[in-house]
Amino acid sequence: MIAHATKAPRIRRSSAAPRRPAPTLERSTAAGAAADRRAILKARREMVFARKIDYVACRQFLSAGAERLATLPPAAAAVPLEQSAPEASRGLSPYLASLYKTRLLTKEEEQFYFRRMNWLKFRAATSRGQLDRHRASLRQIEQIEGWLAEAETVKAVIITSNLRLVVSIAKKFVDAGTSLEELVGEGNVALMRAVEKFSFALGNRFSTYATYAIQRHFFRLSHRSRQLRSRFVADEKPLRELAAEPAADGQCSPEQIGLLQAVFSRFLGGLEPREKEIVVARFGFDGRPPKTFRELGVEMGVCKERIRQIQTRAMDKLRLMAAEAKLEQTVGDWL
Repeated sequence: MIAHATKAPRIRRSSAAPRRPAPTLERSTAAGAAADRRAILKARREMVFARKIDYVACRQFLSAGAERLATLPPAAAAVPLEQSAPEASRGLSPYLASLYKTRLLTKEEEQFYFRRMNWLKFRAATSRGQLDRHRASLRQIEQIEGWLAEAETVKAVIITSNLRLVVSIAKKFVDAGTSLEELVGEGNVALMRAVEKFSFALGNRFSTYATYAIQRHFFRLSHRSRQLRSRFVADEKPLRELAAEPAADGQCSPEQIGLLQAVFSRFLGGLEPREKEIVVARFGFDGRPPKTFRELGVEMGVCKERIRQIQTRAMDKLRLMAAEAKLEQTVGDWL
């Protein structure tokens, strides 16, 4: 006989057993958080791509060892920037005295910090140019933001170490209409602009470039202040007397032009022979048509980039001579 297997009885679940509710609340919360993250990332993308990144280009940035040069600081950078206040800070306000607690940078430190600052901006701008502004990831955005933030930190080091330069120049421009603190504030603005524009690859000291930039800014402020004061009529001088005076035509007289020519000739005499030759030929001071960098390079047997470097060095010297002679202030008084 064949034994038939019996089926086990089916256990029926009670209809009263509780069911697990659908996780609608958790889903909505997660969806909301994801939407917030997407909105934040979109806003950061827009900020990064809308930000203007200015830097001074350098051929070294395209070389294989560019990152190493911009990363390894010189030995002098190990010396702390903070120092005790020198004698020159005595008698100044607490703010001005605090500026002297930061030591000056060496030439090697200047080169490193300017190279580092511009390299970081170059890297950020180059990397941003390779990204899709609508699909850049959070990691890519944070990397660019990090480079730019570090560049601002390096810039602050350069500015802080040169703030005393502004004070020393501002002392020479203090008059009855402006205080030292006001001039220092204006000079700091000029200093920050100079940091952005300085070409470190030429090998010059930043203080030389910044001195001219700050002095030029002070000359403009002084000239503008004199123009404003000249608009007010003194009580002892009647208006009809002012009306009878001939109006200035905004041009120099022949005697003044002759004086400027003599001063500029003296400035040219202070240049090196090759610098003088290039400046005269480039701007046609010898009465001939101005020559290009390439033409002068062929004549002197060097590349056009070398001609440009010599001209830049000569122009910096001429600017310093003009600043020391207060030439811009003199011409402003004439006009």
